[in-house]
Formats: sequence, structure tokens, C-alpha cells
Amino acid sequence: MSLCLLIQPIHQSGIDLLKNAGLDVRQASAATMDVVAREIEPAVAAITRNAGLNRAAMEAAKGLRVLGNHGIGVDPVDVGYATEIGLPIIFTPYGNVESVAEHTVSQMLAIAKRVREADRAVREGNYDYRYTRDFCELNGRTLAIIGFGRTGIRTAEIAKAGFSMKVKAYDPYIDAAAMAERGMEKADDLDALLAEADVVSLHLQLTPETREMITRKHLFAMKKGAILVNTARGALVEPNALVEALESGHLRGAAMDVFETEPLPLDHPFATTDGLVMSPHIAGATEECLERTATQCAAQVIDVLEGRRPDNMVNPDTWERRRFKEN
Repeated sequence: MSLCLLIQPIHQSGIDLLKNAGLDVRQASAATMDVVAREIEPAVAAITRNAGLNRAAMEAAKGLRVLGNHGIGVDPVDVGYATEIGLPIIFTPYGNVESVAEHTVSQMLAIAKRVREADRAVREGNYDYRYTRDFCELNGRTLAIIGFGRTGIRTAEIAKAGFSMKVKAYDPYIDAAAMAERGMEKADDLDALLAEADVVSLHLQLTPETREMITRKHLFAMKKGAILVNTARGALVEPNALVEALESGHLRGAAMDVFETEPLPLDHPFATTDGLVMSPHIAGATEECLERTATQCAAQVIDVLEGRRPDNMVNPDTWERRRFKEN
């Protein structure tokens, strides 16, 4: 029976699909690449989440025919080497859209309404906290969406429908007409948009061009008292500069669901930055999202193994020259 190695756990619905297709599904002993490299050799398929798959593990996987990426971000995967050896990588760019958009909005609200601080006040018996007048509405505020992808679009839809927010989007690769169709105004100047926005939400993939795209200059270009939310990739933001912008009081608050190193080291400056609301990469971890993503991922892995072109490939040019292609 052919093996599918799960580098990290996926929802049982995806496992059931794989097993029903005749695959032996096995969980890796650990998600570290040294362990994976030792255990992946007999696999024809592997599925990873944010652990990715590096070159050494791919070199050990002599019979690997497809890599499934559970989610949209593929920066931990050595895509270049996979493409070089003709290894198709499938991914699930739409599975987590709703869950991540909802989490993004919840983080905006948590900062605007001081949810975390209010909870702490009650636990400390400090009911006078209600008199601080440190709470605000999102209604009518300006939201900047950085990255015009499906999650950014869905976040904008919720913000507009629920809070009548004015939405502007920055994405140099999308034209104004496409944004207008979605009820958003295109912003051509990032600095000008940051200076205008009350809330800035990041929805970008991590690439060499977007790494630390939000620098100290950008953070301090933001309107004083603005909110930053990042549910995309941790490395999009210059970390020390974010700490400075929060501790100086320039930003009202920021929320991070993603970090460059996960788990976040306990001695990281973020851990002691009070203005930062953090969550452990859970935006796409709702039951509905996990089931949807696992089944989409598993179905595409099966497609590749059975010779059908999958719907969503990271490296589509490998299809006609994929390794172990049927004659």
C-alpha cells in the first residue's frame, strides 16, 4: 500500500479521503526536517502545513510524487528545488478565507474595544477601568487592506457590511477597476494610505519583496492611534520597529496571529509588549476551515497520484514534466 506521510496533523475528513483512495496514512514522529527526512523515504505523497519541506527531505523522498501544502503560504517549502526535480506542489488558497477574515475583524474589535484589558480589569476588581474612555467604534473608520487577495477582499466585505467602514486597498499588481468592482478604492501610494487609515490589515504572501515590507518608516507613517492587524505572515513587519511604535504610544495597538519563528520564543520582545494582542496562528484553525482545507488538500493529492491535473498548483509548469509521469 502506498504511503502518504503527514508532516503535521490534518482533519480526519482529509485522512478518510486518503485512506478511501487506498493510501496508507502515517503521521511523522515530529515535524522537524531531520525527522521527516528519515521517515519520508517510502512515501509517494506528503502533506505539510507551516513546517514546509526542505531540500534535504525532498532528496530523501526518492519516490515522492506530490507534496500537499495545507493552506496558502508556501514560504517554508523549497519550491525552487521541488520545481527543479519535477515535484508538483498543490495548495489550498481558498480553504481558510472565511476563518482568517473573521479572525482579522475580531482582532480589530479586540483592540478598539480593549477586550483583553477589560477582561484583566474585571479579574483585578478594577471596575473604574470603564471610566478610562479608552474605547472606540469601528463604524465609519477607514480600513487599509494591504494585498488584494481573497482574504483581504472578504475582510473588506465584513468591515463594510458590518461597520460601514471606508475601504481602500494597496496592491500594485491589481488595477483600480477590479478593486472598484469589490467596492474598494485603489491606493497607489502606500505611505499616503497609511497616514489616512484608522486600521491597517495585512494580507500578503511572504516573498523576498514583501519580507519586512512594513518598516519603521511605514509604522510611524501610520496615523497616530491607528491599529495594525497581521494574519498573513509574521516576517512582513519589522519586529523591533513594531515594538517601538507600540511602546511609544504611536499606535493604539497591533494584533499578530503569525510570527517569523513559531512557536514564538518566550524571550522575544513581543512577549513583553503590552500593546500587542497575540494568538498562536489560529486564524485558520476553526473546525469548518480545518475540514474544508484538509479535504481540498487530500482531494488534490489524490488527483495527482491518479494522473489528473489538480486545481491549484504552486508550480504548474512541472505538470508536463513531473517525476514518475505516466506514459
